[in-house]
Amino acid sequence: MVMGLRRPSAAPSVPLPGTDQAEISAGAARIGNWALALWLLLLTAVVVVLDALTGNDLPLIPLLVVLPALASVFCTVRQTTAVAVWVTLVVAGSRIASTGAFWDVVFLIGFSALASALGVVACAARIRHATEMARLRSAAVALQRQILRPLPVTTQQVCAHGIYEPIEEDRFVGGDIYEVVQSPHGTRVIIGDVQGKGLPAIGTGFAALGAFREAAVREPELTAVADAVEDAVVRHNAFSAENGEAERFVTALLLGFDGGDRVRAVNCGHLPPRLLYDGAASAVALHRTSVPLGMADLGGEARAAEWIDFPPGAALMVYTDGVTEARDAAGAFYPFDERLRGWAGRDPDQVLEALQAELAEFSGGVRRDDVAVLVLSRPPDGEDAAGCPGDPASDGSPK
Repeated sequence: MVMGLRRPSAAPSVPLPGTDQAEISAGAARIGNWALALWLLLLTAVVVVLDALTGNDLPLIPLLVVLPALASVFCTVRQTTAVAVWVTLVVAGSRIASTGAFWDVVFLIGFSALASALGVVACAARIRHATEMARLRSAAVALQRQILRPLPVTTQQVCAHGIYEPIEEDRFVGGDIYEVVQSPHGTRVIIGDVQGKGLPAIGTGFAALGAFREAAVREPELTAVADAVEDAVVRHNAFSAENGEAERFVTALLLGFDGGDRVRAVNCGHLPPRLLYDGAASAVALHRTSVPLGMADLGGEARAAEWIDFPPGAALMVYTDGVTEARDAAGAFYPFDERLRGWAGRDPDQVLEALQAELAEFSGGVRRDDVAVLVLSRPPDGEDAAGCPGDPASDGSPK
C-alpha cells in the first residue's frame, strides 16, 4: 500500500512583533556583530596609521566614508547605522585635532556625516526591496500550493500519493502541474512541466490545469482531453504574445484509469513513467510520444493514445525533470533509475520518502527546479479504493 507524504514545511520559527517571515529573511544580517566590530576596528586602525605616516600632504582619514557604503550591502540597518556613527566620530575627532583651516574641517566633517547617512538610507532601501521580493516569491509559491490539489487524492480507481516541492526563488520558480480527476470515464491524471521559469510559467501551467479539469470530465477519449489542453495553451500563448511575453509549451503525460489491468496513456513530450511491481522498478516504454502541448501545429500528426500494463498490486511513478535533472555540487545528474532499482523491494511510500530525502542530500539543499512526483496505485482485488491509507477520506474525515 502507498502511504501519502505531506508537502514538506519549513521548521517553525518565532517571528518578531510586527514582522513576517519574508521580512525577517530579507533583513537578516550576513555578518555577525562581533565580526563586524573586529573588521571595523582593524580597517580604522590601518587607515589611521597610514594617515599619520603620510601627514597633511595626503590625508587618508576621509577614505573611511566608504565603510558605511560597504556595510549597506551586507549588514542590517542597525549595523550600518553603527558603522556610520563610528566613521563620523573618527573623522570628526581626527580633523578637530588637526591644524587645518576651520571651514575645511567643517566641510570634511559634514561630508563624512552626509556620506555615512546615505549609506544608512541605501541599506534601508535594499532591505525594503528584498522584503518586497521575498513576499512576492512567497505569494507565488502559496498560489501554486492553493491551485494544485493537496496530496494524497483518492478516486474509485486510483490512490495517488506523492511529493511536491516548488522553488521559492522568483527567477527559478517553475510551472510544474499535476491533477487527478474522477470522471464518468474513469480516473484521469496529468503531470506536466511548463517550459521556462518565472511567474509567466505559472500562468501557462494554470491555463493547462484548468482546461484539463474541465475536459477530463467532459471528453470520453483521452486524446480529446489532450487536444482541449493543447487549445488552452495555444490561446494562452496568443494572449501572452499580445502582452510582449514569450510563448511557452508544456510537456505532459496524461493517464486514464478504468479499473482494469491496463492504463491509457497520451504522452506529450514528457518523461516516461516508472513501473514498481513485484520487487522491480522499470521504465515504461511509450511508443507514441507526440510534441509538447502548445506545439501541435509543428507536429503534423494527431495525438495518439496507447495502453500500458498496470497489474494488480503495481504502482506507476510519474514525475517532472526536477528529479532527473537534479545536480550535485560537481554538476553530476542524480542517478534516478539506479537509486529506484535499489528501492524496488520497498513499499511505494518508503520509495517516496527515500527519494525526497536523497534529492535533498544529493543537491545539498540547492535546487534549480520544482519537484513533482506522483505514485499511482490501486488496491488489491476485492478492496475498495476509498480505503487507501493516508487519504483523509479513509478515516471518515471530509476531503
